[in-house]
Amino acid sequence: MNHQLSSKAFTLVETLVSLGIIAVITLAITAFERDIFSLNSSLQNNLTAQLDARKVLRTAIAELRSASPSSSGAYPLAQVGTSSLIFYSNIDGDAPKEKLRYFLQNSTLMRGVTEPTGVPIVYNPSVEKLDIVIRNVVSSASTPIFEYFDKNFYGTTTPLTQPVDPLAVRLVRITVVIDRDPNRSPTNITVTTQGTLRNLKDNL
Repeated sequence: MNHQLSSKAFTLVETLVSLGIIAVITLAITAFERDIFSLNSSLQNNLTAQLDARKVLRTAIAELRSASPSSSGAYPLAQVGTSSLIFYSNIDGDAPKEKLRYFLQNSTLMRGVTEPTGVPIVYNPSVEKLDIVIRNVVSSASTPIFEYFDKNFYGTTTPLTQPVDPLAVRLVRITVVIDRDPNRSPTNITVTTQGTLRNLKDNL
């Protein structure tokens, strides 16, 4: 009788231990699947952000390459800062040149377009149309968004130091560092591109 009770008790203990092991394994598998899903989602989001950023920067570079004097006669480059760039370019095919302003606002890269109006032509800031270009931009002194090079650029040349003389600029490099979620991996995405100012080029 005692032997039978002991066997039954031992079987019950074994069952509880087995259930405990199964529960631990199930929790581990669930956590693993959750982490894999989270990582996959983060990778997909970062890839989307990278593709979107590349598309936007291609547009910006295309606009820069066709930069030319404004419809009022102003020099093609109006402002050449590390986090802001203002220039004139014909982006819609009509006669007047638009004033384009790319600038960082908090952690968002913005694009402003000002159509010239009046006679004589003026660029009124009050009619500027703003669009969000890239969100979650990481800004730092070590990685400026806009860098400028003169006619002596040969691929590894050091950028011009600020303040930059707009008359010296022949090539612009744009670098955007994006971090969609600082609390999740993978970390920052860096997208960079560059373009020469075709209407101003010397030996480029």
